[in-house]
Amino acid sequence: MAYYEPEVPSTQVKILIAGGFGVGKTTFVGSVSEIEPLSTEELITSASVGIDDLGGVAEKSTTTVALDFGRLTFDQHGIVLYLFGTPGQRRFWFLWNELSAGALGAVVLADTRRLEDCFEAVDFFENRGTHFLVAVNEFDAAFRYDPDEVRAALGLDSRVPIVLCDARDRSSAITVLRALVRHLLTAASATSAAANSV
Repeated sequence: MAYYEPEVPSTQVKILIAGGFGVGKTTFVGSVSEIEPLSTEELITSASVGIDDLGGVAEKSTTTVALDFGRLTFDQHGIVLYLFGTPGQRRFWFLWNELSAGALGAVVLADTRRLEDCFEAVDFFENRGTHFLVAVNEFDAAFRYDPDEVRAALGLDSRVPIVLCDARDRSSAITVLRALVRHLLTAASATSAAANSV
């Protein structure tokens, strides 16, 4: 009689990919997703003139108007990540509240050429107590900064991980998500330990 190992149910986790306009959120989700990603990219039209700040991203011709969606499975750990990319333009930020419901953690993508564009995302997750890390998307023309310099510029707590990445590269994006999962597990262990010590 054959023996079969019982199938271990996977742990499903909702993750947000956030940051400013043109920072690489759609590219990140698309490069790492194991399924055909859902994207709500639309052409930037003249209607955005005077409304959207295209400074530093003048070559960008499309924008996310709702969300990006992808999935990544870590088979060896039984973890499935559902990735939700947020829209970057200020006029679509009302969607962030809906998208963040049930999210366990977040990646805040940063562009060192426009670092101030990720302040709102950092504030958003800090105010909600959502664990996050900052992933510096190293654009080809951008000056390279040490993670500690980025931490100081953003005023981040020492417990918030900062990683360098190339959102176009799948292995680089996976490294970011692995770092986030480790951060979430560490935070969960610390919370559990604190609860048990009471």
